[in-house]
Amino acid sequence: MTDITPELLLKAYAYGVFPMAKSRADDKVFWVQPKLRGVIPLDQFQVSRSLRKTLRKNILDVTIDTAFSQVLDYCAETKPGRPETWINAKIIELFTSLHHAGLAHSIEVWRKGELVGGLYGLAMGAAFFGESMFSRVDDGSKVALCHLVGIMKHGGFTLLDTQFITDHLARFGAIEIPQKDYLAQLSTALSQHAHFGLPLPQGALDAALFSQARTQIS
Repeated sequence: MTDITPELLLKAYAYGVFPMAKSRADDKVFWVQPKLRGVIPLDQFQVSRSLRKTLRKNILDVTIDTAFSQVLDYCAETKPGRPETWINAKIIELFTSLHHAGLAHSIEVWRKGELVGGLYGLAMGAAFFGESMFSRVDDGSKVALCHLVGIMKHGGFTLLDTQFITDHLARFGAIEIPQKDYLAQLSTALSQHAHFGLPLPQGALDAALFSQARTQIS
C-alpha cells in the first residue's frame, strides 16, 4: 500500500473512505467504506433526562484541543470487553499531524483536574467525522458528545459522521443511511464552511441541544 500521508487521508475522507487497523500493534492500515454509514442527524439528537441533569450540574469541565494526544492514547487503550482497538501508531501519527494543521480536534472532559472522558475527530467543511471516544467515569463520553453537537450546531456544521452504529450511539439518535445518500450529504457539507469553536456556556448549550432535540425518559 502507498504510504498514507495527511493529504491522502483528507482526500480519502472527501470520498467517504476512512482508515482502520486490525489492532493497536499492527503497523498496517486498510481503507473502509461501509455500504451503510452511521450518522447522527443534528436535528434528531437525543438526550436522556439523567444526562441532561448531569450537564446542568456542571460537575464535569469541558475543554477543546487541550489534551489531543492524551485523548488519542485513551481512545486507543485496550480494556475489559475490548481486548483490541483499531487505532494504531500510524493512525495516531496521521491525526496528530492533522491536529497540528487545525483540522483534527479533541473534546476533553475533566473531573477535578483529571481527564475522565473525551472524543476526537476530523473537521472538513461543514462535516465532522467522529473517530473514537472514551470514558473513565459515568457520562464522561456522553458529555463530550453533547458538547460536540452543541459546537457543531453553533458553528454551522450539517453532517456528523459516526462511521458505524453502536448501541451507545443509537441512544443519541444515530441512524444508518445508504452509501449513496451519505455521499450526497458529504458532498453538500464539504462545499460549505463551518467553524469548530470553544465549548458553549450552559445557556447556549441548552439552546443548541434542547430547542429541537428529543429527550429520552431514562
